[in-house]
Amino acid sequence: QVQLVQSGGGSVQSGGSLSVSCAAEGVALENYYLGWFRQVRGKQREGVAHIATDFSTSYSDSVKGRFTISRDNDKKTMYLEMSSLKPEDTAMYFCAAGWGSYGGLNGVYNYWGQGTQVTVSS
Repeated sequence: QVQLVQSGGGSVQSGGSLSVSCAAEGVALENYYLGWFRQVRGKQREGVAHIATDFSTSYSDSVKGRFTISRDNDKKTMYLEMSSLKPEDTAMYFCAAGWGSYGGLNGVYNYWGQGTQVTVSS
């Protein structure tokens, strides 16, 4: 059974930093492209960061230069480091894995984490 288990997140003041992690169970991460998404209640889910199997990365314009996605295939874990956080970054954050080498922010993602709340206060 495949599971993505998230940890981290929380609350921080504007300008602060937070990180979220996503540990995979039952799957070899090296075969999947990975992504982080966020969603505010009542709004459409937004893709914020993607990392391919060759470790190349891409970001949405809203987080570029502030967020960093990474992966450790040996530890079966992906990470999202967030800095210079803004109140508009407040959302539920989800990790996801898609089969293949590259999917981008609009790719098909087969597995999803349970979600982690990130709250940024002004």
